[in-house]
Parts: sequence; C-alpha cells; structure tokens
Amino acid sequence: MLENNMIFLQTKKEIFIEDRGAKEWVYLASYYQAEKNVAECLTSLDEYKNVKKIDNFSKKLKRIEKETDLELSEKQKEAVQAVQEHNVCIITGGPGTGKTTIIKTIIELYKQEERKVVLCAPTGRAAKRMSETTGEEAKTLHRLLEIGKSSNEDMQTAEVEVAPLDADVVIVDEMSMVDIFLMNYLMKAIYKGTKLILVGDSNQLPSVGPGNVLKDIIASEKITTITLNKIFRQAAQSKIILNSHKVNEGINFFIKDENEKEEELLKDFFFINEVSKLKVLENVISLSNGRLKNYGDYDFAQNIQVISPTKKGELGTKELNKCLQQAINPPSEEKGERKYMDCVFREGDRIMQIKNNYDIYWEKRQPTLEMGKGVFNGEYGSIVAIDEVEKRIKIKFDDDKIVWYNFEELEQIEHSYCITVHKAQR
Repeated sequence: MLENNMIFLQTKKEIFIEDRGAKEWVYLASYYQAEKNVAECLTSLDEYKNVKKIDNFSKKLKRIEKETDLELSEKQKEAVQAVQEHNVCIITGGPGTGKTTIIKTIIELYKQEERKVVLCAPTGRAAKRMSETTGEEAKTLHRLLEIGKSSNEDMQTAEVEVAPLDADVVIVDEMSMVDIFLMNYLMKAIYKGTKLILVGDSNQLPSVGPGNVLKDIIASEKITTITLNKIFRQAAQSKIILNSHKVNEGINFFIKDENEKEEELLKDFFFINEVSKLKVLENVISLSNGRLKNYGDYDFAQNIQVISPTKKGELGTKELNKCLQQAINPPSEEKGERKYMDCVFREGDRIMQIKNNYDIYWEKRQPTLEMGKGVFNGEYGSIVAIDEVEKRIKIKFDDDKIVWYNFEELEQIEHSYCITVHKAQR
C-alpha cells in the first residue's frame, strides 16, 4: 500500500525520490527543487569571476580604519578579506563578537568605491535594527524581492516571481531566520558577479519555515565561512552575553569564570531556581510589576520583555499574556476595550504586529509631520485609543508611528507582554 502511494505521488510529481545508494531520500517536490536551486545558485555565484574585487584593498582598509576610528581584530580583518576574495561568504558568531563592525566596514569600503550595497534581513524588526546599527537603509527580504503580498501557500513553492536585485554587494543579516524558500527567492534575484554576504548566529533557533539554511550551508563546507569567537570588551561586561556563550560551549554558567571580575560586570543576569508552576507565575508577575522597577528603575513598557518557549500551557504566552495584562493593565472604567476572538484589547496594552502589512498607512507627528506605508512582523507598540463609533483602534509603535486599525484587522496584532522565544529572536 505504502509503495503504491509513493509511486502514485511520484507520478503526479508531488514528491521526488533521490537515490543515495543504500538509501532513498523522499522529498516534497517543491522542497527538493528549492534546495537544489539554492545549492546550484550558491555554487555558481561563488565560482563566477570576482568582478567586484577592490584594487589596493589593504591600503584602503587601513584608511577606513583610521577615518572611522575602528580597530579591527585579526579575525574581523580576515572576514573583510574573505569578502574581498570571494563572491559568497558567511560571517557567523554569537552576540558581542563584532559582526556589526564588520558590516559597517564593508559598507564603507564599497561606498567609497561608488558601489551599491544593499542591506536586508528576514523580518521587519531585524531590518530596523540593522538600519539603526549601520546608519544605512535596510529592507526586509520580502520587500526587497517584492514578494510581500504573496500568500503563505504561494510561498511554499519554487515558482514565485521575484524582482532582480540591482546591487554590487548584498548583505543579509540574521540569516538563521531565513528558510529554504526565502533563500531560494533571494538566489533567483541575484545576478552573477554580485557579492553575497550572509551574516548570522548559527546557534540561534532555526527559521519558523522549512529548513535550517545557515547551519546547513556552513556544514557543507562549500562556502567560505568566518567564525567569530572573541567577545569584545564592551560586550564582555554583560553577563547575558557571557552566559550565552557558556551555554553554547556546554559550560555551567553558575560557576564563576576565574577571569571574570564581578565589579566590571553588568548585573543583568539572575537565575531563579523554581519548579512549581504557580511559583514561577508569581515570580514572573512580581518581577514585571514592581520588583525590577524597584531594583533598577526598569519600566515594563520600556525595559522588560517576558519570554516563554511555548504558546500553550499554564506558562505559555497565551496564559502569561492574560495574567500580565491583568496585573499591569487591569480593567478600568477610564479605559476602552475591544474583544476579539479570545483576546480583550485594552487601551494601554502592549502589542506586537505579527504579519507584514505593506499597505497600511501611518503618520509621525514629531519632529515634523511624516507619512508613509508599512508595518512589519515583530514591531512593538501600545494601544492608545479605541474608537467604538468608527470601529477602529489607534496604536502608537515604538518608532513613533501612529496607525489606525479597523476592528476586522485585529488578527494582525497580539499582546506582547509575553512572547515566544522565536518571536523574541525576530
């Protein structure tokens, strides 16, 4: 029965069976085609003539270091040199290892050569962060490739049309969040001769969509990869960053490193050992609703984010959002409310945009009136007003965008008192 169904699906070209000698590998046809395209395009792009190579590279790099007051480590210089020597390269490393400094250096190098550098990331939040750290415009991959309005079902194929990229250098940040289909569309859009730089932390969670693209490309050893492992001094003052590296290295973060000087470290990491779900919930609420405010004047709306690995369960995001909303923004006769599905949206609530909306209008009133379109997956905001007459909700996002949502558009937002680890990573 199974064999007959496999033959039937193969005949309909819904699956692809690859013979690997002792074993046969079965793929959904669209997944196989996407992987095949990515592998072939990456290889051919990397092997193409290096037409964007910079003359007198070492001299120009030294000049940029002097002009920008940047002092690159040997590993960072190796990464920049890899970009010079190869059409495709990967720069990977954990937090605080200097990835952003490398990106800024590459941008400056190619800008001085009057070459066009395009910056992008898989999510709106990541693109915004990339813009803030580099001072240059960064777009989401969906917007860059002009595939933002494709449905999720359309995206699960290798056939979506994309806009070809006019660029000399393409830098993709947060590559761990790029799935195989999005990577396929990117590769289809890049002309041979363009330099492609993939930047990310291979130890982060893989993409929500299919594939573990960054880690798999690194594991193939076909693409030049520079792994950054030195934590720079400013980042090394944070116990969060130090402990994240310890976890990746399998080191117990309860044990103090002999090189750590407590007085030099930021007191930004605490571990509460608790197994009771009720006690965990009580701790989360009390930390969010007063204890951290008293400890370091941390305001929930500005400085605190609760994260859970799951949506469901007593300590999942859905239940924690309800409990935190009740504690931090309880019902009041002075606050408007709107029930949507199983959520109650209330004036003062913290929310997150959960899908890209390229068409919704926004305005900013400070310092001057500015208008535009687009709110992206992962952007945070607060509900300012609920208008029952006009049937719409007014939201102010953290970058000061003011957006009105009709009640029927509320599926685009959800409470963000507590978010999943995946959402936090975005």
